[in-house]
Amino acid sequence: MNEFIAMFNQGIDLVAGSEAGILEICFAVTLSFVIGLIIGAVYKYTHTGFGYSQSFVMTLIMMCTVISLVILVVGSNIAGAFSFAGALAVIRFRMSLREPKDIAYVLFATAAGLAVGAGAYIVALIGVALLSVFIVFMSKLNLFAPAHTTKKLKIVIPEDLNYEGVFDQVLTKYCNKYELLKVMNIDLGTLFELVFDVKVKKDINEKEFMDELRTLNGNLKISLTLASDLAD
Repeated sequence: MNEFIAMFNQGIDLVAGSEAGILEICFAVTLSFVIGLIIGAVYKYTHTGFGYSQSFVMTLIMMCTVISLVILVVGSNIAGAFSFAGALAVIRFRMSLREPKDIAYVLFATAAGLAVGAGAYIVALIGVALLSVFIVFMSKLNLFAPAHTTKKLKIVIPEDLNYEGVFDQVLTKYCNKYELLKVMNIDLGTLFELVFDVKVKKDINEKEFMDELRTLNGNLKISLTLASDLAD
């Protein structure tokens, strides 16, 4: 209890020693909130897939605003900055990021909040505007997209089927590249499951692909899934 009281009193001292005036604080917090809204809107506009999270977008906005407020409080007080960081270390943050680019958005919001809190308003506005344009530009043009879609193919076969080379002709027809990752027995050894990484050709008919495979595995189960959506 005494530690939290000391931390609270330390926070009061930091605020009292801050050089920021009321108008500056109001302006900085409002600007960081608006910038956070812009970052959130860019994230929503460019997001693809099914993992969109409203909570994550609101976290980005809050992060941008809170960090600007922290910088205003700490100011040029280096000792205060370390003390404040120690106080924040008491809290454990847990955030599950589905895509690597989400980390970039977290850094984006952090940098914007730091710039606003440090009083570099022009840097914050120009930086956020330019980076937002760049992100939208890359998203709309789908830059650096892979030439072929990588998927995971699972084929269930009878235990008495010699699988070596059986599916090569069909895989070559519909895929630019394929690799057998593993073979495992299932259903108490009565069946085998083959797991492939495949790079399917562009604009193929997946139903025809699956149908041709089914004629070779005795019409047992076959699944074709995006590699990122299926755990080994």
